[in-house]
Amino acid sequence: MSLRLSTVILPVDRWHEGGRAKWQRAEELGFHAAYTYDHLSWRSFRDGPWFGALPTLTAAATATDRLRLGTLVTSPNFRHPVTLAKELISLDDISGGRVTLGIGAGGNGFDATALGQEAWTPKERADRFGEFVPLLDRLLTEGAVSQKGVFYTAEEARNLPGCVQRPRLPFAVAATGPRGLKLAAKYGQAWVTTGDPKLYEEGTPEQSVEALRGQIEKLGKACAEADRDVADLDKILLHGFTPDRNRPLESVDAFVDFAGRHHELGFTEIVIHWPIAGSDFAADLGIFEAIATEAIGRLG
Repeated sequence: MSLRLSTVILPVDRWHEGGRAKWQRAEELGFHAAYTYDHLSWRSFRDGPWFGALPTLTAAATATDRLRLGTLVTSPNFRHPVTLAKELISLDDISGGRVTLGIGAGGNGFDATALGQEAWTPKERADRFGEFVPLLDRLLTEGAVSQKGVFYTAEEARNLPGCVQRPRLPFAVAATGPRGLKLAAKYGQAWVTTGDPKLYEEGTPEQSVEALRGQIEKLGKACAEADRDVADLDKILLHGFTPDRNRPLESVDAFVDFAGRHHELGFTEIVIHWPIAGSDFAADLGIFEAIATEAIGRLG
């Protein structure tokens, strides 16, 4: 399968002061998709502007025509399947069926306690995720859903007319552990990873490639257990969290080398961050745009 190139645009700009222009430029540059993070705030951006993911994507849907749109990623940290499903169906309708839902178990960031709860343990996050995804799948494919779970309940939740995309909009499931990989194998149309976080500080690019190879092998085993061909799933790498850091964005040649190595592993989509000056995602905008327009064509 050929490699696709996408971008992630963090929601840090007012819509009429640069926000809309970025999404429109992403479409002009030919990116396959443009995603945004679904957080209430995030890391070093906490004390600056940060807008809501779904309203931003709705605005982006009205400002573009062809670009796929999505979250990388939504999580149960502050979402409930019933309300999320309603918003996603609306977004899928407004976009004309261009939405992909990136979804993960969440983490220990600011979202974890913003609603006043104690941060969940990794096991608690996995437990909730294991209930969240199947219920959201039902809510997006069935007209009326009633289900009482340990964490989430739906009582005659109505979601007519459903998604434009049938049977529902695609899920891109972010997971590296066994329980999350099983969910990806069963419910995902794509799988997402950022690599092995333990290698970010002191690992090497070579070690990262081997770790990613191991993750894909585990995904393959989970798919086999689900009686599914792993080739049916797109494999998405969110760039910027491996030991390579931002070096692949220093030149078109550097990115082609990075992308080629990961395409050989089986990745079908690489997502790069739209440059933000003064942040971990700082990069030369001209080189970034050259990568967008030239890199994939050079991979053959």
